[in-house]
Amino acid sequence: MKKKKSLAFKMAIALVLGLAAGMGCIFIREHMIADGNADTWKMIHNIFFQDITAEGANDALGLFYIIGQLFVNALQVIIIPMVFTSITLAMCHITDTKKLGRISYKTIGFFFLSYLIALLLAGIVGFAVYHAGAFDVEITTGLTGAAGKAGSNPLIVLVQAVPNNIAAAFSNNGGVLGVVFLAVSCGLCINALGDKIRYFKILLKEVNDIVVTFLSFVINTFGPFAIFVLLTRTFAIYGIDHLKPAFAYVGTTVVLLLFYLIFGYAILLLITAKLNPKAFIRKIAKVALFGFSTSSSAATLPLNTKTTTEELGVSEEIASFTLPLGMTVNMNGTAIMQVLAAIFVAASAGYEVTVANIAVIAVLALVSSIGTPAAPGAGAVILFTILSGLGYTNDAALLAYSLILAINRPIEMLVTSLNVVGDSAACIYVAKSEDMLDEDMYNS
Repeated sequence: MKKKKSLAFKMAIALVLGLAAGMGCIFIREHMIADGNADTWKMIHNIFFQDITAEGANDALGLFYIIGQLFVNALQVIIIPMVFTSITLAMCHITDTKKLGRISYKTIGFFFLSYLIALLLAGIVGFAVYHAGAFDVEITTGLTGAAGKAGSNPLIVLVQAVPNNIAAAFSNNGGVLGVVFLAVSCGLCINALGDKIRYFKILLKEVNDIVVTFLSFVINTFGPFAIFVLLTRTFAIYGIDHLKPAFAYVGTTVVLLLFYLIFGYAILLLITAKLNPKAFIRKIAKVALFGFSTSSSAATLPLNTKTTTEELGVSEEIASFTLPLGMTVNMNGTAIMQVLAAIFVAASAGYEVTVANIAVIAVLALVSSIGTPAAPGAGAVILFTILSGLGYTNDAALLAYSLILAINRPIEMLVTSLNVVGDSAACIYVAKSEDMLDEDMYNS
């Protein structure tokens, strides 16, 4: 318990120091540029913060980028084996098909309820801000953002849920939904074969043990330092100036995300599971912080699993099924961001926004969010699917979309926090309803 508290304290310190260092970098950058020392700042940027994979960065050192990517890669490398082994073992342990059905229905039901509330809030707030005229933003040129990609039918995610190549499914972190399908299928087949399958289950358990040990070492040893590096680099690169052209969108989205993060899941747990939300908020805070720092639900899954089972008292049987599934389909924060972003783009591009438009936006956001890869920046890129589906494709809309790509990094970080906290809340609800929650551990 002392180690857990020590890790949470170190992460909190890393957050404060990272924010302070990042803001300090912003101040230094603006001061140097104002004094005509832009070249000096460029040199500092190349040494510490430059993405060395970017075009024209052949001579950059990018020390903070390298350290941050090494840490995130170390977590992402175990995503596929962890998801597959944990879900397959969970299926093996749940031999009662009726119980498995109940867990599945309850998990999906909680996800849908939290989605419904998130979309309803985003629609109401977005419509109110739109009518207040706050989204009537004048989009100016000269902004650069990540390149988008062509829109596609959101229902493609249903086809991709069943992979046609097992090797391809295991070689792509963006196709976790396919791995979930394979794991569930494999676990059910093992259950059907019974005692005929012995050694494979032992192999799965041993691989899972290796993954958990590796995970504990990486997070406990390097987690706080990585948070400091990732936050410092993020704020040093993006800064405050990128938020000025669309402060209404950024401010509205951040406030709504924070509201849902702090109060939404707490109220849901209070109502659905009859549990004191204070214990949940206190213990899940470091998971939210970690998600904020990495901006990746996938990279946060290991710590979320560890916290949910070892501190919040959820049975591993429930957590190993619900958390990986939530990582792939439960994207409340992404849905909120996409609804508000679509309304902002429509307003700034001169399109009329009606209640019917918002209903369509919400449906497209729901389907698109389910298919959003659990990786940094994915939500803003998938946003193009919604815009093209609504016909928001004139030059002004594309320019507004480009603006969102440029300024969305801080929002994506907060979106990830919301997504991972929602997965843990779903775990707790399902475990409580199945009498598989250690309430003494939860309340400790």
